[in-house]
Amino acid sequence: MRLFVLHHAGGSHLAYTGWVPHFPDDWDICLIEAPGRGPLSKVPVCETAADLAAYVIEDVHPLLDAPFALFGHSMGALAAYEMTLQLGERGLDTPVWLGISACEAPFTEQPPFGGTPLHTLPAAGLRSALAVMGGLPQAILEDDDIWAVYEPRLRADFRLVETWRPRPADRARILVPCSLFGGEDDHVVTREQLLAWAEGADHLLGQHFFPGAHFYRDEQIPAVAAQIAEEVDTAAPGLAGW
Repeated sequence: MRLFVLHHAGGSHLAYTGWVPHFPDDWDICLIEAPGRGPLSKVPVCETAADLAAYVIEDVHPLLDAPFALFGHSMGALAAYEMTLQLGERGLDTPVWLGISACEAPFTEQPPFGGTPLHTLPAAGLRSALAVMGGLPQAILEDDDIWAVYEPRLRADFRLVETWRPRPADRARILVPCSLFGGEDDHVVTREQLLAWAEGADHLLGQHFFPGAHFYRDEQIPAVAAQIAEEVDTAAPGLAGW
């Protein structure tokens, strides 16, 4: 089993390195890096979720030779969803399971990720909003020099999320088994907004809420990893037959 983990807006694969030891020993854990950060700092950022999904598909294409699953948190969940749709449209193998964490569903009348767009806020307002949301080291928010480095990436990621619009209904359904993950006290993506994914999922396996807010996963790594392994096993038992 190969699990691709896609990170949140403003983040990187480094936020998930601590997850790897908590998965089964025979799993191949692939931590995806979006362009514009880390080793990909010279690669232009993706403007849309569809572009990000297409980039990741091309990047990991040689690794799609084994059963694989996708798990994404927030922006990463949106990209994983788009990847699933694009893989199906291209006639390529689709994931045996899709994990969606802390991401508002696209299957509602109103466009997702509503409210005042974070990417349009002045620097002070954006820093304040991110301090409330969590998920960023305090040094980034408090040090002007470090903030100057991270601000363009943060704005680009939030622009990608906040300008995304769902596909037509007949091209938007999730055809693979999927599961939902969220924080019990998440005020960025509420329980109702997360559960709305069920409206467009043909095979919803489970809905799992953990103590914590939008970045609940930081304090729940062993429990979240164990639940992911259980969901994948339910979605694709007997993988030795591949």
